[in-house]
Amino acid sequence: MGFWTLFQVASMPVLEVLLISFLGAFMATSYCNLLPADARRSLNRIVFIVFTPSLMFASLAKTVTLQDIISWWFMPINIGITFLVGGVLGWLLVKLLKPRPHLEGLVIATCSAGNMGNLLLIVVPAICKEKGSPFGNRDVCRTVGLSYASMSMALGGFYIWTYTYHLIRSSSVKYKSLQISEEYEGISKSPNLDLGADGQTLLLEGEGQGKSTSVSTSMTIDELGDQHQPIVSVEPMNGKEMSFWSNLKEFLLKIFEELLAPPTIAAVLGFIFGAVTWLKGLIIGDAAPLRVIQNSIKLLGDGTIPCITLILGGNLTQGLRSSRIRPWVTLGVICIRYLLQPVIGIGIVKAAANLGFLPSDKLFQYVLMVQFTLPPAMNIGTMTQLFDVGQEECSVLFFWTYLVSAIALTVWSTVYMWILS
Repeated sequence: MGFWTLFQVASMPVLEVLLISFLGAFMATSYCNLLPADARRSLNRIVFIVFTPSLMFASLAKTVTLQDIISWWFMPINIGITFLVGGVLGWLLVKLLKPRPHLEGLVIATCSAGNMGNLLLIVVPAICKEKGSPFGNRDVCRTVGLSYASMSMALGGFYIWTYTYHLIRSSSVKYKSLQISEEYEGISKSPNLDLGADGQTLLLEGEGQGKSTSVSTSMTIDELGDQHQPIVSVEPMNGKEMSFWSNLKEFLLKIFEELLAPPTIAAVLGFIFGAVTWLKGLIIGDAAPLRVIQNSIKLLGDGTIPCITLILGGNLTQGLRSSRIRPWVTLGVICIRYLLQPVIGIGIVKAAANLGFLPSDKLFQYVLMVQFTLPPAMNIGTMTQLFDVGQEECSVLFFWTYLVSAIALTVWSTVYMWILS
């Protein structure tokens, strides 16, 4: 397969993402006003609760079997390594370039969480169809490749909705804490000098903005802080550290809450239905008595990628104007995703193959390598919208990383196939 042919194959899914993003950006402008901030927020909740779980369940239940789970045991380890390597490199990037505190989780997330789903679902079958592919018979390659991609999407979703979900949620808590701290400082630095005030007293006035914030003279700072207690709970320590068991209990509770995210539950159910033959026979296949359920779930899942992409595009219009993420941070994320991680990935996959950990199928090894080369997971955008933190910065990071991925994915795919041929 020539470089230009491979370039067309690898760039098509990326171009599709960019085109739909531009449509979302246009829909969010004041001229069109079809996708304002409130609409994006509501649509995002539907994606989180309905569309994404449907996509994960439908793909897993149909394509993954118990034998696949056993024979592809290295894939979840490989995906875990991509998250570990990306997370460590992202942490080093944060310590080096010091972005705003509430953006640290976003930067680490974009370095560690790759788009394990829809890009592989498009790229792998397309490469199988091309002449000169090193992966054998086209039809067999396409069928097996779809199974690999579906497995990758499900496992990647599990990591994303646990580890990455925790990162973005922690960033949200940090952001809200910062907002509350700034509000307290503003109140404490703006004394009441109006001796004739009654009823309501002007405490804060934004310079140059023509706006003011009024609060009752009888409301103290402590009382104002009570309004924010549901967001951030600060428990007095009384000079004593929490016990080990209390910390462990709190940690396990957080993990349990993150495992209850709808996409994670759907992934677990999809594995169960795919692995248990009689359950799979109930909903999968032309003769399945409850096949209408699977068809309906698949129909809902098909709306996931377009909706996520439109939301990202809508956030991009605001992000290009007001994003506070520095260009060096964006460049650092690009270097980690498309320079450092692919090189590390080649070494890990080749070492695993030499040790006999991988099946002999070259396509399986190719998929493992590509997992180190993908742009950031689109569900990161869903999380930033869900927790209302870093949406604009996320859109800017996505715009540049997906733009560069059209070339990076092509070049590295060529290298991978040359290594495996």
